[in-house]
Amino acid sequence: MDSRGVLVNTRRADVLRTPTPPANLPTEIVTTLNESNPEQLRDVATYAEALAEHKERETRLEESVDQEEIEERPDDLPDDVPAKATITIKEINDNRYYYWQWREGETVKSKYKGPVNPDD
Repeated sequence: MDSRGVLVNTRRADVLRTPTPPANLPTEIVTTLNESNPEQLRDVATYAEALAEHKERETRLEESVDQEEIEERPDDLPDDVPAKATITIKEINDNRYYYWQWREGETVKSKYKGPVNPDD
């Protein structure tokens, strides 16, 4: 109430105040958000939350896989070969050789391991 006994809405100033963006948010993102309408902002908020959850889950899975690689790494596996690699046999000029083989995206990678012992 003011001095005349009239109820004054002191929250109006708070409602009209533009929120302060986080300091670590890039200026171009802040500008784009400030130019967006309320529906777009709600869509961005929903997407940003889903994306944050996805990236956190992805990080946890990568950390889990990294830990498994450390625990399950065969003794004879070279440092530059991932733990997910399998051993394959290639025949070259009537000779058989072991190769480590794994996939990186769409590419199949191989690394020489040694000759196949005919007694094995």
